[in-house]
Amino acid sequence: MFFTREKSTLPSADQALPGRATRPFTLAERHLVLDAPLVTDEVPEGFEVAVFGLGCFWGAEEIFWQQPGVWSTSVGYAGGYTPHPSYEEVCSGRTGHTEAVRVVYDPARASYADLVKIFFEVHDPTQGMRQGNDVGTQYRSAIYVTTPEQEKVARELTARYAAVIAAKGYGEITTEIAPAPTYYYAEDHHQQYLHKNPFGYRCHANTGVPFPADD
Repeated sequence: MFFTREKSTLPSADQALPGRATRPFTLAERHLVLDAPLVTDEVPEGFEVAVFGLGCFWGAEEIFWQQPGVWSTSVGYAGGYTPHPSYEEVCSGRTGHTEAVRVVYDPARASYADLVKIFFEVHDPTQGMRQGNDVGTQYRSAIYVTTPEQEKVARELTARYAAVIAAKGYGEITTEIAPAPTYYYAEDHHQQYLHKNPFGYRCHANTGVPFPADD
């Protein structure tokens, strides 16, 4: 996951790679840790979907699959232009996508606010087009909301965390907050990567600044 070449400018739609019409690879049917369906275009009744970008998606997915109330996770690409991109294309900086984690969760057991707080605590949301030593547009911080209520919560919590992190000497939060775009699943070997490779790479360039407790 160490792609250190400077790829810090997002392409425009006409500059992006063309991609392809369909997914060029197959995926496992089940999540290796949670034993839920991996491809979950239809989620169980009452469940919700959250999509986050917080740097290298290997370690990010591991964090979310460990959370109570999370039913399934996957890694993929979101926020760009290129349909059904490959990992290599995303890393080229010519797709506009960021590495993303798609989380399917039971809001009766894990609130969206809980997930957003975890999101902020486990990475550095002030770094722009990077996380730690991982540099490029595919490592940018993003919250892709799937409902108006999610957007409301995401913006409120971002404002709260911005004040706290600024007081600790960090810059402005650069997290992109936008309606969830088309999510393209990453290749099968990236799914639950750290379950398959327990000693694999984790980039958690977190600030160590906890989210403030509720009043």
